[in-house]
Amino acid sequence: MNKALANMPALSQPATIQIDGSQGEGGGQILRTALALSMITGQAFELMNIRAGRKKPGLMRQHLVCVQASQHISQAYVEGAELHSQRLYFVPQHVQSGKYQFQIGSAGSTTLVLQTLLPALLLQNEASELTISGGTHNPLAPTADFIEHCFLLVLAKIGIESEFQLNKAGFFPIGAGEIQIKIQPWQHRNKLCLLERGNLQSTEAFAAVLNLAEEAQIAQRELATLEKRLKLDTQQHFHLKGISQGNTLYVKVKLEHHTQVFTSLGEMRKSAEQIANHLAQHVKQYMESNAAVDEYLADQILLPLALGQGGEFTAQCISEHTRTQASMIEKFIDCEIEFIELNENLFQIKVNVES
Repeated sequence: MNKALANMPALSQPATIQIDGSQGEGGGQILRTALALSMITGQAFELMNIRAGRKKPGLMRQHLVCVQASQHISQAYVEGAELHSQRLYFVPQHVQSGKYQFQIGSAGSTTLVLQTLLPALLLQNEASELTISGGTHNPLAPTADFIEHCFLLVLAKIGIESEFQLNKAGFFPIGAGEIQIKIQPWQHRNKLCLLERGNLQSTEAFAAVLNLAEEAQIAQRELATLEKRLKLDTQQHFHLKGISQGNTLYVKVKLEHHTQVFTSLGEMRKSAEQIANHLAQHVKQYMESNAAVDEYLADQILLPLALGQGGEFTAQCISEHTRTQASMIEKFIDCEIEFIELNENLFQIKVNVES
């Protein structure tokens, strides 16, 4: 324990929330949510069995950057902040708005670092600007496209203002991408009501290939396959900057009350047609349901809703990821998250907060 904590009277030392990192889906989300809520509430936590559910347990590079970045913006005292550590003790002090730059140093996800820091920074009295370098299009994380065209649009509905920019794309294994976001103080907190998605306005497809042979052909084949599987209003081959190599494909479904984005990344030994068909299947499943949001967006918006006025929305399904996220939020703040099964492919999620 550092001198500052050691010299504090016993009664004034921060109460520590004990968290088992093997609970639920046992991934890095538990760490990221704990960091965000710790900074917001000022409550210390001790996380054991970090990422116990993964093949390589403990802190990987992108998780360590989440810890280091959180430590930096909140002047926290930390124990266990090292690669492969399976225990972390985190005591935040004071979150400071400002202009920050963080480098993951690998293809680790920049968007997951962003989602760790965003909740604490938007609750400050002054704007902040984040520049994060690393991976921007990762298989197990929201892509920069999803963040810009889906996640941040939902946050705007509840009064969160931000300006997002993809400066350079970063694909595995090189990374070297960069995202930038300006976060305004959250002044007007709105309650979310997204039970009905409304009528379909348009379906748009976008494909980009970076530093690969036959770039135009890959994108054209993906878009042609999507055109056969889906009723597209527009399709666009867009360009990316960066030194890594990769392929991203996404479909933007614009509805009366919501815009949902579905993404897919190119893979070795998978054809452009296979990538596009896989993506089209996800879009069709969503369109056949009556849900407003998909399963991935569902768990990502729980924390912003719990920090604001709460709200309710419908989702295609309740994943283990979402249930774990709800459990983590309820450990730190006074709210209740309800899951109501309406039918096999439709669930209502209510986030009730103390007014």
